Amino acid sequence: MKAKIVRIGNSRGLRIPKKVLQEYSIEDTIEMNLLEEGILLQPVKKVREGWDEAFKKMAAEGDDELLINDVFEDETFDF
Repeated sequence: MKAKIVRIGNSRGLRIPKKVLQEYSIEDTIEMNLLEEGILLQPVKKVREGWDEAFKKMAAEGDDELLINDVFEDETFDF
């Protein structure tokens, strides 16, 4: 796909068609990687995206048990 570089003030920009933005779930920010063979643009995933589903799956499969105790034997609490 070819795209035209446009003037934005003293800089230049690239217009990405709405359909492409939707297809790749690009909202406000992209990751731009400068590679030897060219520029790679990637959508930025939201922090913890998909964690809710992963935790539900872990609970359903019984894979959400503590690996170590969350309270240690020598720990005291002042209430």
